[in-house]
Amino acid sequence: MDNQSNQQENANARTLIVGGGCFWCQDAVYRQTRGVLESECGYIGGHVQQPNYEQVSTGTTGHAEAVKVTFDESVIDADTILDILFASHDPTTLNRQGADVGPQYRSALFPQAPEDKELFERAIERHQKYWSDPIVTTIEDEATWWPAEPEHQNFYQRNPNWGYCQVVINPKLAKVRKHYSAWLV
Repeated sequence: MDNQSNQQENANARTLIVGGGCFWCQDAVYRQTRGVLESECGYIGGHVQQPNYEQVSTGTTGHAEAVKVTFDESVIDADTILDILFASHDPTTLNRQGADVGPQYRSALFPQAPEDKELFERAIERHQKYWSDPIVTTIEDEATWWPAEPEHQNFYQRNPNWGYCQVVINPKLAKVRKHYSAWLV
């Protein structure tokens, strides 16, 4: 990519931080989404400085597993990024996604800019009609982002045959592909 293209790409870049259960699942989805420039697994929303996976896994740090999604707004808009999130997890289950249980797996949105809160509220309202139970996705206060350890980045791509990937991530990818195939590569 030449420098002019890189500058144009950066001018159109926007970042959202979203939590929808296990970060491996969300990362796998967003890494296959057209217009996503970067997807990074990490921790956010808790009280422990520089948390690690083992600490967050206890459910006592207050952190959620989340994904920082940076995307090119000239290719995909923020509403579609959020629509994909709501298609890829159950936002009506408090502190769990399937067998993953605990506050670290909560459905949560983390504003990074003043306009994010309204964007998130509209997304929740837009998706409520698809669920018979109330959406419990939280919109949390701005918080520090802590990148997850390298072994958690791009986990699905590096471990596609691992049991969790086959049993949990593949069905999520299939669900998103069913509804958003135009956006997946």
